[in-house]
Amino acid sequence: MDPSATPVGIEQVMAAAAGLAGSIAATPCPESMTLSAITGAQVWCKLEAFQYTASFKERGARWFLDQLSAEERSRGVVAASAGNHAQGVAHHAALLGIPATIVMPHATPFTKVTRTEVLGARVVTTGAGFADALAAALQLAAETGATFVPAFDDPFVIAGQATVALEVLTQAPEIDTIVVPVGGGGLIAGCAIAVKALRPDVRVVGVQVATYAGMAYALGMAGAPTGGMTIAEGIAVVEPGALTTAIARELVDEIVTVDEGDLERAVGLYLEIEKYVVEGAGAASLAALLAHRDHFAGRRCALIVSGANIDLRVLSSVIVRALARSGRLVRLRVEVADRPGALGAVAAVIGAAGGNIVDVDHHRDRLGVPLREAVLEVSVETRDAEHGARIIADLAAAGFHQAEI
Repeated sequence: MDPSATPVGIEQVMAAAAGLAGSIAATPCPESMTLSAITGAQVWCKLEAFQYTASFKERGARWFLDQLSAEERSRGVVAASAGNHAQGVAHHAALLGIPATIVMPHATPFTKVTRTEVLGARVVTTGAGFADALAAALQLAAETGATFVPAFDDPFVIAGQATVALEVLTQAPEIDTIVVPVGGGGLIAGCAIAVKALRPDVRVVGVQVATYAGMAYALGMAGAPTGGMTIAEGIAVVEPGALTTAIARELVDEIVTVDEGDLERAVGLYLEIEKYVVEGAGAASLAALLAHRDHFAGRRCALIVSGANIDLRVLSSVIVRALARSGRLVRLRVEVADRPGALGAVAAVIGAAGGNIVDVDHHRDRLGVPLREAVLEVSVETRDAEHGARIIADLAAAGFHQAEI
């Protein structure tokens, strides 16, 4: 792999690093002993979620905007984004006094739309996905004379994103692998340029959602993407950029895929263990270590935690599902006699066993339930799956017929 064969080189990356100094946060990259123990790899977390807009996208957006002439700035800028690029452009355009319009897909989480508007941009929502938003943004730029700010497929954007890897190589020089979320490819292209120029021994591994593995498909590493719903909307890009694909083909060692369960587990682990709020796309690098444990075991891995802009409703659902997956939240269906004290008796058994009742639904009129009987649907918080099994056994011993649902 020859970094000099790519259309963006280390010289442009170094220029971006110098130009961005003072405009972009140099984010921390701490080692995580607990995540290391869980994954079997030695793990460092590059916390791009600590940028002002909680995403690495600020780097490329700011470096692109810095290149605009005074006349171009006066005409404004337009961008298409599912959220993080939007916020990066909005924030830095406002700092530079540049009018900004952001085109977003209709399905963009409300929190990202609202935050983009708060940062000073005008938001237009259109289309079912990024491709529709991109087409509308390009048309708007053509009609108004504004400059289109690419989300990933641009030399200046790529050079700006590459500064993430420059910091990692300084902060965690021990690494032998850098694991990078991949959507359109700007971040992994930039990281690969920096890493292969300065540390060619370090492996560059991309991570994509299995249903949106556009870059892996372009490189012949996976089948065609099918699309669909994902909590990693920040990397839900079916077709990567032409420039980013060319760079990835030359410099990226491998791309692996993860599914929704891997992403949910990774979001939950970041929150519970490290106390980091991380969005689905930002958790993709940890999800890769969880899904491909044998592949990364024993390696020294820097995980790019690319963003933290997760919708609170999604985060809430992820937490509940993580508890259920680990056996710490058990849903029970208990059939009881429809008479005073029945609910209390069930609660007493659960309480005596150390379970904490989270919620109860009481049904008398459900089809299939005999007259003079009722069904309790009970959510119980437990220490672990074994504790939950003991509560179920205690209920059975007390004469309560029940079944997990």
